[in-house]
Amino acid sequence: MKFTVGIAMSPLEQLVPLAQTAEECGFANIALPDSLFYMESAAADYPYTPDGSRMWNAETPWVDPLIAAAAMGAATSTIGFYTNVLKLGSRNPLLLARQVGSVANLTGNRFGFGVGIGWAPEEFEWCGVPFKRRGARVDEMIEVIKLTLAGGMVEYHGEFFDFDKLQISPAPTKPVPFYVGGHTDVALRRAARVGDGWTSAMMKFKDLVETKRKLDDLLAENGRADQPFEIQAVCIDRFGKDGYQELAAAGVTDTIVVPWLFDGVAFDGPLEAKQDSLRKFAAENIN
Repeated sequence: MKFTVGIAMSPLEQLVPLAQTAEECGFANIALPDSLFYMESAAADYPYTPDGSRMWNAETPWVDPLIAAAAMGAATSTIGFYTNVLKLGSRNPLLLARQVGSVANLTGNRFGFGVGIGWAPEEFEWCGVPFKRRGARVDEMIEVIKLTLAGGMVEYHGEFFDFDKLQISPAPTKPVPFYVGGHTDVALRRAARVGDGWTSAMMKFKDLVETKRKLDDLLAENGRADQPFEIQAVCIDRFGKDGYQELAAAGVTDTIVVPWLFDGVAFDGPLEAKQDSLRKFAAENIN
């Protein structure tokens, strides 16, 4: 099982040195969060906390994850990066295809594209995209992005997106893996149908086990039971050697961790303390 470092809500000047330290310690990836803006009043509850509240405020630092991946990729050589997850619904697929392909090329194919729909109506409406029928629109977006990233002259004629022959060059030299996020049945079906893996938000172990069972059934229904499929987990009640062995035995292939939180270092804590936590975690669990 691989270990990935989640860098959400860290000060931007810490991102590159954290990626360098994580690489030195043997972590497999950096998980990159996505948030477009902070709306003072949200029309919908945040779906991944018990009370629907957001875990950040208007001053919390965020960076575009694709730009962050390019910056960290330029300062490293082996560690991978993936969005966890980028909210597709409010964006344009052709623009995203250009950006994703650029990051994949500039990092030497060290980039994975974790995707979700997005939970906030404001992110859609204020970016000029309707919130209604967002799931169907995102399904077409995934088709468009995969099609254009594959290279060559392509065209697409769908309900939401329609264009004649075009080409985005250079195409990545290897396929960009797509990881689908979301805990709903619709999201799991999407992951089993078009994803190279599924990525969780915060979940308890028993819920991860049940979700893995559902995904196995859905992959079989789609004729994909024997294909590689990543399970990227943020588990909130399994830690330490024994806990990580349980996760691996349950089929988790990649555990996303924030080692400094285990040591009482806050999201905005000092860089040196976070680097010490990365080294300590690696010594205990990776090396």
